[in-house]
Amino acid sequence: MGNQTSIFALDIGTRSVIGIIMKEQSNGYEVIDFEYKEHDERAMLDGQIHDVLSVSKVITEIKEKLEERHGKLEKVCVAAAGRALKTKRAKVSINISGKPLINKDDIFYLELSAVQQAQLQLASEENSKESFNYYCVGYSVLRYLLDGDSIGSLVAQQGDEATVEIIATFLPKVVVESLIAALNRSNLDMEALTLEPIAAINVLMPPSMRRLNVALVDIGAGTSDIAITDAGTIIAYGMVPIAGDEITEAISDHYLLDFPLAEKAKRDLIENDDIAITDILGFETLVPKSDVVSAIYESLDKLATSISNEILSLNNNKSPKAVMLVGGGSLTPELPHLLAEKLSLPDNRVGIRGIDAIPKLELAEHINKGPELVTPIGIGIASKVSPIHYVSVIVNNRPVRLFDMKQLTVGDSLLAAGIEINKLYGKPGMAAIVTVNNRDITIPGIHGEPPILLKQGQPTSFDDPIEDGDIIMVEKGKDGQAAIVQIKDLIEEAKAIKIWINDHPYNISMKIFRNGKEAAIDDILNDHDKITTFFPKTISDIFESLNMNEFQHSSPFYVFYNNNKIAMSGYGLTYLKNGIQVHSDATVSNEDKITVISGKQPKVKDLLSEKAISLYYQIPVIFNGEQINLQKATLELYRNGEILEEEDTLSVGDHIQSVSKDVEPFIFQDIFRYVDINMPKIQIGNFTILKNGEETTFYDQLAPGDELALVWPEMSEDSATSQNIK
Repeated sequence: MGNQTSIFALDIGTRSVIGIIMKEQSNGYEVIDFEYKEHDERAMLDGQIHDVLSVSKVITEIKEKLEERHGKLEKVCVAAAGRALKTKRAKVSINISGKPLINKDDIFYLELSAVQQAQLQLASEENSKESFNYYCVGYSVLRYLLDGDSIGSLVAQQGDEATVEIIATFLPKVVVESLIAALNRSNLDMEALTLEPIAAINVLMPPSMRRLNVALVDIGAGTSDIAITDAGTIIAYGMVPIAGDEITEAISDHYLLDFPLAEKAKRDLIENDDIAITDILGFETLVPKSDVVSAIYESLDKLATSISNEILSLNNNKSPKAVMLVGGGSLTPELPHLLAEKLSLPDNRVGIRGIDAIPKLELAEHINKGPELVTPIGIGIASKVSPIHYVSVIVNNRPVRLFDMKQLTVGDSLLAAGIEINKLYGKPGMAAIVTVNNRDITIPGIHGEPPILLKQGQPTSFDDPIEDGDIIMVEKGKDGQAAIVQIKDLIEEAKAIKIWINDHPYNISMKIFRNGKEAAIDDILNDHDKITTFFPKTISDIFESLNMNEFQHSSPFYVFYNNNKIAMSGYGLTYLKNGIQVHSDATVSNEDKITVISGKQPKVKDLLSEKAISLYYQIPVIFNGEQINLQKATLELYRNGEILEEEDTLSVGDHIQSVSKDVEPFIFQDIFRYVDINMPKIQIGNFTILKNGEETTFYDQLAPGDELALVWPEMSEDSATSQNIK
């Protein structure tokens, strides 16, 4: 620190700058002097220096006044404003289907991917081209999810999808850079850097108290900065752009006061039951405190609502155990009560904490014990207790600078280097889809390998701590291979059985088909393969498996006649299983004995008999004393387009179609198709045809039983007409 033995700290706020001089004692610290000055113009906006020259001018004035009383000041401790912090939530999911049990590195990788996603979202919202222009000063896991359901830990879990939701806080690099620029113009070196919320928490809440879920709110002029502690650490930071000036403006508007007088009136409310105010018209009035509170209640409620909503948002939508208020705006009337009400806390769980709450601290007599000094004192003490320095490391041959605001890890260095965390793991191999017995199955590819991480040339992990000068190398993990699976990985091969058929043994095993062709159980599958399996379960299945087509049909024998199934008893096959007659759909077991008994095969005439169908129209007549049956086809039967005769043999399942024919009545001349006429050797005259003793013609219709004759009139008895019946 050179010749400067005292601690010089600056609290550079939106409206003012406070400088203090402190000395470290054997048992604590002593604040020996301070200076306060408001900005001459709007040089600060939301914690970021917008006019370096103007801010530097105010810093220089404070520095020079303190130097007049305490000697040369060369180094200073400062804080980045909490309102400059940016808080984002993010959620990231990864597919873990088929992956071995999740380990600690997998989870840390998932968390870092979520932090980087939040970083990218912030950069996009702030119109920044580079996400690593924002330092991650801390993050907290809000919840883990496994397959969409909340779970306490992902370690050693298995499922399809793992998800982490985080809340992360970032500090824009430009905030720090502009702060350093303003200090340099005032001939000051930055001895130590902290964050304003951390500075206040460091002096008000020792680490032993940070296991409690507590909100600390630093209410300044333009913004209210919030920090949340839990489980021994600071889990979140936030800011609302509303603070003490909102109340000052409400008093100014209601009582027609200019801003400085309204600010004085607000401060008078802290210690007085009545305050005297003089409006812009010169009228002086004594106003009761209760009336002022009523007049500005809407603004008070707005401030309390904004702060409580941000606390709930940062604290995973639940109220903390307690709320500490610091900063000049914390003295706003009724604010602690309103915050307690909105957070559903008892009034004694929301309190204002001044510098009198800082242990082992002494003050010079001229210094008031107000809450506005908590942050600058915390900045000074932080420079000794937990100073923040730059840490420089080399990541993939590139220098990277980080602020040592927390225990820095290899993962932090990758974020600061702008390395895309979500692309470090190797991509999973291509999945395959196969169909097994009409059921689609997706086979994931082999998961990619984790990245290769080296620190100082030795293997390391994402959460390993880093130190100044460390050399970090990271290489993307190898991509996974495409899905590799054998048929036996998807199906269970059925145990072979032994069956006896007509006293011959047969070994029956499961058959496997890939894309219609027989395959082996060890075959490796390809994408879109179709696998079917067949294991005989019935007698019919057995014959199909053994290609015994001759045994495929059982009794009763059947055919389809004009699409109607006709069972024909006494034909076909009969099956016996272990001596008992069964149907062909009977199930079989190991060592079953099957006997097949064949029946005779029916003919077309047997089907006609079964159906009482005739193919012909017949009538009996008598010709020259002999009975003759005349017949004409009335029906034709076809099988597969071919006409059938009565003696044709039928097969099981034949489809028979009948076609009816138009039939004309029999006439006399039809008789000549059934008889042979022997003409007389000597013909004398014409013959005569008779039907039932009366002369007729060849075209006369016949009826059943008609007596017909053909007579040659000039024949002698011995040479009577002779005819032979066909």
